[in-house]
This record gives sequence, structure tokens and C-alpha cells, in this order.
Amino acid sequence: MSRKIVVGFDGSDASRRALDFAISRAKAQGDSILIAHVLEWSPYSFLTPNEIEERHKRRQEELTRAKEAIIDPVVKTVEAAGIPVASVMKYGHIAETLCDIARDEGAALIFIGRMGNSGLSSRIFGSVAGTLAQVAPVPVTIVP
Repeated sequence: MSRKIVVGFDGSDASRRALDFAISRAKAQGDSILIAHVLEWSPYSFLTPNEIEERHKRRQEELTRAKEAIIDPVVKTVEAAGIPVASVMKYGHIAETLCDIARDEGAALIFIGRMGNSGLSSRIFGSVAGTLAQVAPVPVTIVP
């Protein structure tokens, strides 16, 4: 039975390790991969109508750049490995958005790479990996 694996991918070395691990698991188990790229975007801002229009335009430009520079090349890599693959790009809080994507897509697993930051800010505010491990609707694999 084929399952869907969501891979949080941002182009970093950590996300590449997570994708490589997901490819090896998908090959071994006949699963498919959904590459998820989340761009952080705060909805909490008071803007004029002109600023809202400009913000929307910038978002579209960012999505286009991310698709061409980050997502399209890795989709080709996964396709070349013979694994069914799709991609999704969204704005929002990374951990929450990955949870929403997993839930909406009926995914069985989420794979992410660990960035290795253990600084004060991640201890105070939490990390994406830590948040996902606590709130994800499906098992999370954190690849070192």
C-alpha cells in the first residue's frame, strides 16, 4: 500500500538530507513524496490598500522564484529516482503549515531536516522540529 511522505524542503543542506532519506524510504516501501516548501509570512500587519496590492505582487514573485530555483530541480531528482512526486508551496508558520499540508493531503509521514541550531532563540521560541514533534497529526522523522 502506497503512502504519502511530506518532506519539508527549503533548499538547505538539512532539507536535502531529509529528502535523500525520504527517497530511500519511498523506494524501499513504494511510497510517494510530496515536497512542501513553506515561506514564512506574518498575517499580522496593518496595511493600506496599496501596500496590500504590493505585498500580494511580492508574494507571487517569491513563489515563482522559489518554484524555479528550489522546487523544480528537486522534483526532477525525485522523478529520476522513479518515485511518484508532487510539490506544494504555501505561506505561513512553517510547523503549522506542514501539519495542515499533511492533514489535507492524507499523508502518513512528515520528514524534515534538523538545522542544528540550539541557540537561545530556539530554546525560548521553539524550533520547527520541536513543534512538529509535539503537534503533527502524523509521525515525524527528523533527519540529522
